Amino acid sequence: MLTFRRALLVAAVFITMLYLVTRTHAPSPMDQIPPQAESWPAANKEGHTTRTGYTPTTPVSRTGSDRMPQAKKPKTHGQQQLLQDMSRAPLKDKLAYQFPYDVETKFPAYIWQTWRYTPASGDFGENLRPAEASWSEKHPGFVHEVITDQVAVHLLRHLYVAVPEVLEAYQSLPLPVLKADFFRYLILLARGGIYSDIDTYALKSAAEWLPESVPREAIGLVIGIEADPDREDWADWYSRRIQFCQWTIQSKPGHPVLRDVVANITQETLKKKKEGSLKSFKGNNVIEFTGPALWTDTIFKFLNDDKYFDMNTGKGNITWEDFTGMTTAKKVGDVVILPITSFSPGVQQMGAEDYDHPMAFVKHEFEGTWKPESERHIGA
Repeated sequence: MLTFRRALLVAAVFITMLYLVTRTHAPSPMDQIPPQAESWPAANKEGHTTRTGYTPTTPVSRTGSDRMPQAKKPKTHGQQQLLQDMSRAPLKDKLAYQFPYDVETKFPAYIWQTWRYTPASGDFGENLRPAEASWSEKHPGFVHEVITDQVAVHLLRHLYVAVPEVLEAYQSLPLPVLKADFFRYLILLARGGIYSDIDTYALKSAAEWLPESVPREAIGLVIGIEADPDREDWADWYSRRIQFCQWTIQSKPGHPVLRDVVANITQETLKKKKEGSLKSFKGNNVIEFTGPALWTDTIFKFLNDDKYFDMNTGKGNITWEDFTGMTTAKKVGDVVILPITSFSPGVQQMGAEDYDHPMAFVKHEFEGTWKPESERHIGA
């Protein structure tokens, strides 16, 4: 018979059991997720499907010099990284920290050009309007900016505030053409996209510059040949036997070639400033200081740098002989080199085809307004 005392005892036991059950529970869904291993970015592999709708042009020539970069990406742990004090780091390390390079990202949809005036100004030359407009016409959806000298200063102050020596070098350059050269490297390093001189016409969209067989996530820099002189007196006309043009460049931000050229110009400029030799700088030295000679040397140095390439897989150093006479694109690591027809069609020499050739992408008017008339043929 259930007495009051027994009922009270049963109720106490029931309450105790209920309390114990509610205090113990199965693991929550979060508890059941196993700890994840440290993840590395997926390695680049050739031959996988292109994620873009680019139109194919010509196949890329592959030689023994087709070496993939060996530089390793840092580990990522899925958490916020601590800021580093880079104030005492070498300049190249500062630039790499501020503008990291990721070859697997898309080419930014920017077009950068520089001139004294913007197209909105009445002082913008009417002879330049068709060329400037061609870039927007061929690249709908791209951000197309014509940067004046005044805007360039403020833009670079914003982008390079953490690297003051770069700003000091830019502001110390004594000639506008030196600043124009330096700016193209600086803007591409920081933002990527396409830089092209104001006197160039876009003949084809950049979507057609690379063959469909080349994955865009494996390429970080697209350049063209400016000069391939095979005459004995080539040195009287050009600075290098093979010369890469820098009036049109496409890149992803942070590319090591751009990092190296920016560091080189910065250090040389500050060195000359300290020596007091900047004021006496001669205009005919532009090509070597900031122009296509320096650009070409920096590219060849990169293509032969064992920090980025496995030098054991090739047949020796890459030289001008690997590019002379080429008529189709060549891929070396994450760089695509286009033949002379691509950015220099219609020059009627050095094997360049005409403007209507399938490989003709950019037309250059070769204004060279910074040079004396008698020197505009030298070094293009």
